[in-house]
Amino acid sequence: MIRKQVMLVDLTKVLESGYYDLHMHTTASDGIYSPRELVQKAHAAELRTIAITDHDTIEGIKEAQQAGLEFGVNVIAGVELSTKYKGMSVDILGYNVIACSEFNETLARMREGREQRAWRIVQKFVELGMPITMDDVKEFSKGSVIARPHIAMTVVKKGYVSDYQTVFDEYLADGKPCAMDKLIISPQEGIDLIHRTGGIAVLAHPLLLSNDEIIRELMQFPFDGIEVWHRKHNKDDNTRYQHIAHEFHLIMTGGSDFHNDDHQLGEFGLEWKEEA
Repeated sequence: MIRKQVMLVDLTKVLESGYYDLHMHTTASDGIYSPRELVQKAHAAELRTIAITDHDTIEGIKEAQQAGLEFGVNVIAGVELSTKYKGMSVDILGYNVIACSEFNETLARMREGREQRAWRIVQKFVELGMPITMDDVKEFSKGSVIARPHIAMTVVKKGYVSDYQTVFDEYLADGKPCAMDKLIISPQEGIDLIHRTGGIAVLAHPLLLSNDEIIRELMQFPFDGIEVWHRKHNKDDNTRYQHIAHEFHLIMTGGSDFHNDDHQLGEFGLEWKEEA
């Protein structure tokens, strides 16, 4: 309990300071900008603190923190862990995570699972008459772990589908023809893993769960916080999740979930208060 209280104080100071973005992705997973480039963009957007939260990897943290020193941006070491609960994807943001052998080994297994999943998804598109190859996809992943956005971009480039979002909506979303499960860990396992590194576990973009009762059910697990503000949340969503945060004594975070230039750094429905 002492560990949790100390870490909550640290993150709360970040939240109170304003001008932050605690959810963003780089080329280490499925973002289009390198860690250094993303820090530079954060600096240009006048953000003071950011968290790099790549999917199931912390490979971009070192580069981002080095760039943070150069550009005067505080970079929190983060991750977005993929978990499953009752067949639903439950993403967990981890903040102030520290690399250790157990954490690294688990992330390595999850990355390996992502690569195997990517290969199976590519094969599904081939079976549906849309031939693509892993080499085609690697043009977009640029050496990082292959993820669904890289496959979606390949399908669009090949001219099989008109736009990126349609690929997700019609082929890659849960229950669609090319949907494939990845290595599955439970929310409890994900939270425990984050806590054992000394980090804070936050439920990501709760709106995507589409069920507030499920969110409350998830609170049986020892979450430290909930992502109240997200670019897909509207004001009513923000209010509901604030109530849930108060109900379960959770810290409230926010982030753009930045992947590409369709998203805007620092913009996720929270108005910053100007300093006196």
